Amino acid sequence: MNSTQFDLLTGQTAVVTGASGGIGRAIARLLANHGARVLLHACSRLSVAEQLATEIRAAGGVATAMAADVACPDNCAQFVERVWNDLERVDIWVNNAGADVLTGEAAQLGFQAKLHRLWQVDVQGTILLSRDVGQRMRQMGSGAILNIGWDQAATGMEGDSGEMFAATKGAIMAFTRSLARSLAPQVRVNCVAPGWIRTSWGEQADEYWQRRATTESLRGRWGLPEDVARAALYLVSPAADFVTGHVLPVNGGLAGAAPPRGDN
Repeated sequence: MNSTQFDLLTGQTAVVTGASGGIGRAIARLLANHGARVLLHACSRLSVAEQLATEIRAAGGVATAMAADVACPDNCAQFVERVWNDLERVDIWVNNAGADVLTGEAAQLGFQAKLHRLWQVDVQGTILLSRDVGQRMRQMGSGAILNIGWDQAATGMEGDSGEMFAATKGAIMAFTRSLARSLAPQVRVNCVAPGWIRTSWGEQADEYWQRRATTESLRGRWGLPEDVARAALYLVSPAADFVTGHVLPVNGGLAGAAPPRGDN
């Protein structure tokens, strides 16, 4: 690959779910840049993941793309089986797939419908994939699983979105700690908990949320997908061999909650 490549993950195979989104793309690209062979998962936007795989291969890396709807339990099992059949082994598994209920048509759904979608994809999908993958890694004798939480799940945030994401991402963070115990010592399980990250929602957020995102971070700026990717790289790499059951906030330092606007 290019001159910025390192060999931290050379010889390892990584799967990144939700690799068609901003954070997923950044994680997949960085893992590939550090030598991993990557499989990029997507659901409805497979073409985006395929384009990224093409870019990685053009830069000298190894990448493929695969589609699966992880909201369905049967599909989760079939997806893992297909991955193992194709790759034979997986050293790194990143559960980044998540339902977008803040932009597009889903933003118009009611609270209950949004919560149901988040629970199916973010929570149920993460749990089922992690348990299946974890047992296979345990039989191999090694592996690293990374989940995606949310920094304010630990503190709470007002409004519908705060309640939904605190419940679902908080569940993932708690599950991470328990799965790490179940799979120890062979498999490490960790979680990154992003704060205000400028993904598609952040790019179109109004002035209130733009101000809130920057004032709630001690760094005084939005986080970027690349900020999350760098934390993910550390946690799945040999550099974090003695780190498991850990939830790492990636939020620039949480400065404290802004006054509620009342219509979020």
